[in-house]
Amino acid sequence: MQRIADGIELEDGEIHADAISYVSDDRNQAGIEIHSGRNRIVRRIFEHLGYRVTKLDRVYFAGLTKKNLPRGRWRFLTQEEVNILRQGAFE
Repeated sequence: MQRIADGIELEDGEIHADAISYVSDDRNQAGIEIHSGRNRIVRRIFEHLGYRVTKLDRVYFAGLTKKNLPRGRWRFLTQEEVNILRQGAFE
């Protein structure tokens, strides 16, 4: 965990996690917060360290969450959410 927090050198440059922690006591799940849009970055970070990633779950993006949204369902964004995305105010 500390290596990821300190920064990992990948083929396209260094990447730092803003926050990282274990999600469960068995240490099979980790939560990571990053502010990078590089392709497959979370999978690449863990695979660089020799871990096999079997499942990813994005819980937050650009101020949007999937709270109260059942698996497999979707919803229209509110006009306010669309405006925030257009402005790039989430960065």
